[in-house]
Amino acid sequence: MSRAEPVRTRARFAKQKAGQHTMALDGIVIANIVAELNTTLLGARINKIAQPEADELLFTLKGNNGQQRLLLSAGASLPLIYLTSANKPSPLTAPNFCMLLRKHIGNGKLVRIWQPGLERIIHFEIEHYNEMGDLCRKDLILELMGKHSNLIFCDDKGMIVDSIKHVSAQTSSVREVLPGRSYFIAVTQEKCDPLATSEEEFRAAVFPKPMPLAKALYNSYTGISPVIAEELCHRAGLESAQSANSIGELEQLHLYRQFELLMEDVREQRFQPAIIYDHGNTPVEFSSVPLTMYADMEQTRFDSASEMLEQYFAMRNTVTRIRQKSSDLRRIATTALDRCRKKYELQSRQLADTEKREKYRIYGELINTYGYDVAPGAKSFEALNYYTNEKMTVPLDGSLSAHENAQKYFDKYNKLKRTYEALSEHIQETEAEIAQLESICTFMDMALSEDDLVQVREELMDAGYIRRKYSGKKVKITSRPFHYISSDGFDIYVGKNNYQNDELTFKIAGNSDWWFHAKGAPGSHVIVKTNGKELPDRTFEEAARLAAYYSRSRGAEKVEIDYVEKKHVKKPNGAKPGFVVYYTNYSMMIDSDISGIREV
Repeated sequence: MSRAEPVRTRARFAKQKAGQHTMALDGIVIANIVAELNTTLLGARINKIAQPEADELLFTLKGNNGQQRLLLSAGASLPLIYLTSANKPSPLTAPNFCMLLRKHIGNGKLVRIWQPGLERIIHFEIEHYNEMGDLCRKDLILELMGKHSNLIFCDDKGMIVDSIKHVSAQTSSVREVLPGRSYFIAVTQEKCDPLATSEEEFRAAVFPKPMPLAKALYNSYTGISPVIAEELCHRAGLESAQSANSIGELEQLHLYRQFELLMEDVREQRFQPAIIYDHGNTPVEFSSVPLTMYADMEQTRFDSASEMLEQYFAMRNTVTRIRQKSSDLRRIATTALDRCRKKYELQSRQLADTEKREKYRIYGELINTYGYDVAPGAKSFEALNYYTNEKMTVPLDGSLSAHENAQKYFDKYNKLKRTYEALSEHIQETEAEIAQLESICTFMDMALSEDDLVQVREELMDAGYIRRKYSGKKVKITSRPFHYISSDGFDIYVGKNNYQNDELTFKIAGNSDWWFHAKGAPGSHVIVKTNGKELPDRTFEEAARLAAYYSRSRGAEKVEIDYVEKKHVKKPNGAKPGFVVYYTNYSMMIDSDISGIREV
């Protein structure tokens, strides 16, 4: 069996960065969207205006490219914009802002779509006829700035007609966004335009700053996100964490060259929208320019930025929704787990106190053997311990006879022995309970749909953590194990919970099939169907990667995987779901990169 290479450094970097930043629309992705909208929507007429959410608009437009839908969201947690084919239900009564837009720009024509510099702002200039029949222009401005995001509707003189969010002086000391006020871009930080900067300006803006180099980049220029700043450092071969004011002259020049090449791609609209995934199915980042720092991770490229954003946020929303759906189950499981761990600590301390029981037994035996030589009232005596052939001092109670002293030690021994036997059994039960709850928490993290949570809930009910409500209806189980095909054509199945683990191992797997599991970590049972054939090394490695990925050790540089023919895997009587034993097995160290394994 050959050993697999450990996961590469850049993949670990990706996981680390994914944990640090939640990717948001930066100036480069917005430039990509603006270029796409100019190609697709310019000259189109607004057919419908809807406001499906309090901070969201959905335009239906008709032009030379047929009917298009444009979603604009100023949500504080998830501001976004993209073309979509999906419609969304709207409230029966349109909100005031929606009615205002319908009045002014219903049937209006998009004549200009532009982005100031690389700001996270898009202007939609719309031509329409007013009530007098005169041709007018209005400006709808989408600001994609996190919690400060807004949709602002202005007249041709730059005066605010209305906005989807009103911002008063009490709310912001920087800028009021209210009807009748002049519109301007709030300048909260002195940042430069990256599309119009020289080498001298770049050096002056970035390198005097006493802060990490990546931070100096995104603090100095508009539209540059932390991820793009990290990417620039990577392209220049520089450590992003080193202080910007410690960078040498040649390194400064090299970084500026990489910065200018990237800006040239933006100016020339050479965009390559893509989503980067971790070594599985979870989207980590998206970008409109290649992120070379994630070169060894799975990437999906798209023809348009809209497709990229729609898919990314749909997948992210799925993960978020499942986490919300599992929050009650997670709270029940983690509360029970904390209680079990405290119980285990207490039992372990009590068990440690019983370790002196053997000493009391030996004291009693030595008193019975040599006690006839002990003087009445003695506090101790020395005797040869025939178990170790060494002298030892035996403490005595001077008020008791030798026989009574011996009986006293035997009584202590028997009491501690009974305690030890009872505690040993209780500790095994507590350990099994902890293992079950840890596995339940792991499987909740793996859930991709609400169906995947059904059997997890059933297990919590069967274990007594949730009270079962008898409604007479049978619980419908639609979740099925993951199914992969190895590069050599072998079927690999992965359990999504403990019940599926048991089913895979003891019902689906044959004796000659191979069984895999992460050593010492809760996770999935992985079964490879051999169909009577000998497995190639590559299939062993791919199955091991799946076992590593679908375990609590996911993302570790190396994970130890036990694997054995299924006939050697046994389930003890009365064992909890998913718990098995095996006494002979092989092991390998592997990473958890499953990006090259095809899922059915």
